[in-house]
Amino acid sequence: MTSGISMYRLALVGFGSVGRGFAEILSLHRQRFVDRYGVDVQIVAACTRRWCVYDPNGIDAATLLRAAASDAIGELPGARAWNTDQMIAQVDADVLVEASPTDMMTGEPATTYIRAAIARGMHVITANKGPIALYFAELRRLAEERGVTLGFEATVMSGTPALRLGWSDLAGCDIQEVRGIVNGTTNFILTRMERGMDYASALAEAQRLGYAETDPTGDVEGHDAAGKAAILANVLMDARLTPADVECEGITGITREMVAAAAAAGERWKLIARVWRDGPTVRAAVRPLRLMIAHPLSSVDGATNALAITTDLLGDVTIIGPGAGGVATGFAILSDLLALHRVRRTENQEPRTEN
Repeated sequence: MTSGISMYRLALVGFGSVGRGFAEILSLHRQRFVDRYGVDVQIVAACTRRWCVYDPNGIDAATLLRAAASDAIGELPGARAWNTDQMIAQVDADVLVEASPTDMMTGEPATTYIRAAIARGMHVITANKGPIALYFAELRRLAEERGVTLGFEATVMSGTPALRLGWSDLAGCDIQEVRGIVNGTTNFILTRMERGMDYASALAEAQRLGYAETDPTGDVEGHDAAGKAAILANVLMDARLTPADVECEGITGITREMVAAAAAAGERWKLIARVWRDGPTVRAAVRPLRLMIAHPLSSVDGATNALAITTDLLGDVTIIGPGAGGVATGFAILSDLLALHRVRRTENQEPRTEN
């Protein structure tokens, strides 16, 4: 039980799978966070392309979920005729949680939302890959200049703490290479192909189960993984890559016969994102590779993700966990919020004096 309670007033942009997953976590576990961490999280605003609601006294997460599910946001007392830009400009909130749809080509409109929130002195936590893949160095600099925190754990491997493992828990190590399965859709398809499906049938099943979009191009051609490779390079190796700098090949050319031939040789096909140091240069690539069965990434099945981080002091460190899902990604937002709380609590502590 903590002795002091800190309130965090949140404005949410986007209320799709990630926003709903985060709200679901709050609806079920808000009191736990108060009791265990001294953190009281209160949603004061939520905005999508279709609706906006703002109540400075707070919006109950369960009520928000029910209203959104029944298309009854307009019946809430705080319903406003605002767009997202107006909400960010006027809301009284400490943290902007940005979870709008990703545009990997431009990073917009999410990047504009993030810049505006930082300019107002708001902390930002984003689940959006576009701004971090394209503008990480700039956004980090803007946040530092304003004295606010930029959280982005959700952009790679959903709620599995892959980025925090690299930049925080492995601090002191020199990260030399990162290899991983960072797209659950393609891993699911390849796993189904190992069980005898052809590519088209495996893709259709992934779409039926919600792992693949109606237009799966971003996943199956490797673009989603390339964006995550750029994020890994920039966050963990201080590079300045964009997704366009990542050599990219997807899985659309993999046939059932190729999968069977790999299995006969004791190998499995995986779509691997790789980031590595090539002298003074950091390079990145995404391509399907045949891995030996004994390789730690080879056993990762279905929509699960994994990263193997090669360091000078520890050798390879591998982390495996969920790479998608509303609640899993919502947890990443929570983890960034708790990290923000730990930083603020440390900064607010008085220096210890010696007698």
